[in-house]
Amino acid sequence: MEARGASTATLVPFLVSAILALSLVNPGQILPAANAQARHAATQTDWPVYGGQSADDRYSALHQIDRTNVHKLKVAWTFDTKEPGGLQTNPLIIGRVLFGFTPTQKVIALDAATGKNLWTFSTGTPGLQPTRGLSYWTDGKQSILFAGLLTNLYALDPATGKLISSFGDGGKIDLRKDLNEKDVTQSFAALTTPGLIYKDMIIVGFRAPETEPALHGDIRAYDVHTGKLRWIFHTIPLPGEPGYETWPKDAWKVTGAANNWTGMALDEKRGIVYAPTGSAVNDFYGADRIGDDLYANTLLALDANTGQRLWHFQGVHHDIWDRDFPSPPSLVTVRSHGKTVDAIAQTTKQGYLFLFDRTTGQPLFPIEEKPFPASTAPGEKTSPTQPVPSTPGPYARQLLTADMLTTRTPEAHAWAAEQFKTFISNGLFVPFTVDKQTVVFPGFDGGAEWGGSAVDIKTGVIYINANDIVWTGGLTENKQGGSLGANVYQSQCSMCHGGDRKGNPPAFPSLIDEQKHLSDAQITEIIHSGKGRMPSFPNVEAARLTAVLEYLKTGDTGGPTTPTPKSVNRSEIAGAKIYDKNCAICHGDDLLGAPSNYPGLLGVRLRLTDQQILANIHNGKGRMPSFHKLTDADTASLLRFLGDSASPIVEAAVTSNNSSKKEVESTLTPPAGPAKYRFTGYRKFLDPDGYPAVQPPWGTLNAIDLNTGKYLWKIPLGNYPELAAKGLKDTGTENYGGPIATAGGIVFIAATNFDHTIRAFDSRTGTLLWQGDLPYAGNATPATYMVDGRQYVVIATSNARNPKGPQGAAYIAFALP
Repeated sequence: MEARGASTATLVPFLVSAILALSLVNPGQILPAANAQARHAATQTDWPVYGGQSADDRYSALHQIDRTNVHKLKVAWTFDTKEPGGLQTNPLIIGRVLFGFTPTQKVIALDAATGKNLWTFSTGTPGLQPTRGLSYWTDGKQSILFAGLLTNLYALDPATGKLISSFGDGGKIDLRKDLNEKDVTQSFAALTTPGLIYKDMIIVGFRAPETEPALHGDIRAYDVHTGKLRWIFHTIPLPGEPGYETWPKDAWKVTGAANNWTGMALDEKRGIVYAPTGSAVNDFYGADRIGDDLYANTLLALDANTGQRLWHFQGVHHDIWDRDFPSPPSLVTVRSHGKTVDAIAQTTKQGYLFLFDRTTGQPLFPIEEKPFPASTAPGEKTSPTQPVPSTPGPYARQLLTADMLTTRTPEAHAWAAEQFKTFISNGLFVPFTVDKQTVVFPGFDGGAEWGGSAVDIKTGVIYINANDIVWTGGLTENKQGGSLGANVYQSQCSMCHGGDRKGNPPAFPSLIDEQKHLSDAQITEIIHSGKGRMPSFPNVEAARLTAVLEYLKTGDTGGPTTPTPKSVNRSEIAGAKIYDKNCAICHGDDLLGAPSNYPGLLGVRLRLTDQQILANIHNGKGRMPSFHKLTDADTASLLRFLGDSASPIVEAAVTSNNSSKKEVESTLTPPAGPAKYRFTGYRKFLDPDGYPAVQPPWGTLNAIDLNTGKYLWKIPLGNYPELAAKGLKDTGTENYGGPIATAGGIVFIAATNFDHTIRAFDSRTGTLLWQGDLPYAGNATPATYMVDGRQYVVIATSNARNPKGPQGAAYIAFALP
């Protein structure tokens, strides 16, 4: 019994239409570019695409705010979302309207000059996935705003926030479809980074899990008017397609991901879309995918009209380190060997920057295939070489040695030294070892991350913010047997929260005693909808859901038991009759359902609140119709019949005489069974006080001349306020979100986790020219635009990455007085 999502919108249609009509340019119109200067003509005042332009250079031709006056910036307006949670949105600004998200995935339209809310769109189902931006199409007469919400892509009228019902299925398409998956209800896909608009198509990737089961990460283009699929590129090749030979035979049938989750860049003149991809699952043990695994970890150049591959570059062969390409590439024009070359720059988690001729894919600086160690894990076979660019040098440290350990206090250093003795630390691309931790430096979050880089198109200089801290990882054997709950936890949860459920706070919270803080219903909602960097796990339901909830309470890893599941309240005669008449046809006389089509209802009042159950009964959800004719007395009887609690439903309860057994198993593990080894969990190398256990800088901002490959400057980015107060300043911190560059000679960036600051740097020297206080961390990329002759800089703020700080989320806009 689940609820159908409802659509709501606070409508100010005439006001928004008037505001859009007052735009100095056609709303969202992106003129084809003959060269870099044309793309950023001086008349551009909007920020109409995620990252500013489809070239993803994060550059604005606006220059009202410049090096001489940036120190005068003041807060122009604030929009408080009144919601906790993460906010990573780089908003769009079209004419006088700003389009963005809230932490619960509501779409909002604000007056870009005042921050006044114009309309709000909600699906009726709160989401907690990252939503980093939106897409906007227009032909000058009609306009469409595209928003990725949970598993769907919605088409909205920008003037009203209403669904455009002619698109897809009543205004939306399900991103889990068109991927050769028979039952999409057991799969997860989320458009965390928005699609790219090209002509009358929207080109999309999506976020996928790091573990099986995972969808194929294919790149797709849809018609902006109808939602029909126009083309698809298979990132895991099918038989007969180029790249198929880099996988084991028929691997495409059982493996998944190799997805574009970071976003793309578009050369509109040439009609080429550039899509970087991530790793294949499982991320850290690839015995079932021996080979280079094209097109995972690959920068793809595709014909934007057809999806045909033009060229590709694989940045990591047979990735077992989660070294996804972490951010969209940047288009830039440079001087190379005396010629002007239209190029593309791609950052990496490992600190390398690759630069190519974007037409041919030829590297503009030499790339050498260098040898790296072989794996010692049974069944694993790593690539003998990995690509390493000669120039530029890495923008993050790559080898941890004993002399680099923290000296913040003698106690912290002594602790770090003892820990370091237990690690394997031999630099990049060292395969993980069974039951021993290996240093990953820079860590799993880079190096570069999803915020992307900015380019000064006039000079060919790229600006990259980077994390510079140590993580560790390893493998451990997937032991056979154990309880159903333990098995589900180890296969789906332990990668992030660890085999011991201790996690690595704050990025990966501990799950020990979690049910003292959250109800089973709240945990179930997070499992099924995801939250923050955690994807959803719709395949964990019925018996498996109840079992994993019990495991989280007790940590019991014992073997399967076979007690009789607790019966419902059969003494509730009236409720039993209502159930038999209305519910049993789908959920069964035994309430076990038929996953994945019909969820089991034993213990449903343990997993959902009564209010949620009643909402599902009255409104329906998915294939379940509404039962609005049931009276309050009827539903009260039905609730009593369903019971007030449930014992764990163990494996035996769904394996005997249950026709859905085979289907349930197939959604949990591949046909060959679980992998022999699993990842021990993401472990950040922090000292006992919670600070990085290596010497600073812990985060940096880098300026690299792409004409020569030389660094112009490199500075620490961010502070821990409590350390700065004690004199330990300019340490740098972890940073998420990217920079933008402007014709005023400014690089704007927030991104830092702890000091709640947005900064403006001189793009030539890295000199700090101004900093502004924020209510929360600016873990997003800023946008800049002009309304009524006044230039604004806006940043989304939130504190999801710093749970010890004040919680909330707001958009803050700055301008000159």
